[in-house]
Amino acid sequence: MAGRIVIDMERCKGCGLCLAVCPKNSIGIAPESNKNGYFPARAKNDGCTACTRCAVICPEGIIEVLLEEPDAIRIVATAAKKDTPRMVEEKR
Repeated sequence: MAGRIVIDMERCKGCGLCLAVCPKNSIGIAPESNKNGYFPARAKNDGCTACTRCAVICPEGIIEVLLEEPDAIRIVATAAKKDTPRMVEEKR
């Protein structure tokens, strides 16, 4: 099973905390700035194990880590802020 990192590069401020905690060097810095003038983190995904350290440490809450399984993709971590809308599974 492999992990996949999803970063909202337009909201990233390029603090580099996610790079510092990634044990597999699966995150880099984009060579171009975003609309706010920051050089955002960019997912390389090489060797990502879905450890979720990047999502947990992100102060902006803009990183999700997905776990790619043979028949499914699941979100295993997100640090989304409280006011960020998200889908919730409804039980019937």
